[in-house]
Amino acid sequence: MAERPTTSWRHGIAEEAEELSAGTLDPECACMASLFPEELLTTTDSVLDGFEGELPGLGEAPDEQVFAVVERVVLALNAVNDANNGGTFETDEREELCDYIDESLTEHGVDVAALTARHGLGPYQLTNKWRKW
Repeated sequence: MAERPTTSWRHGIAEEAEELSAGTLDPECACMASLFPEELLTTTDSVLDGFEGELPGLGEAPDEQVFAVVERVVLALNAVNDANNGGTFETDEREELCDYIDESLTEHGVDVAALTARHGLGPYQLTNKWRKW
């Protein structure tokens, strides 16, 4: 099963906290908790919950239905990013979220490469039409 980006972000926060507690990390170098506050993690997980709820059956769905699901998750993630000063999902986070969306669709029977090719998109352009992050 595709791992949610929020899982790795939470892991990074916990790992950094352990290093701080052990004295192996200079507090001035700690950034994970400020980059990923709990409200951001919670709202992102809520968006991903909704996305995951729409995945069953998409493997047999028409392209338009798959694109509608992708559009909804991307627009909701845009709102999360905007609510957190618009700079929350940087390059690494963007790649993790896009990979998660692609992997989740694939796990539910959607051939993402074929879907994007049928619509003149490159293999990593599924979210580009709606993504602001």
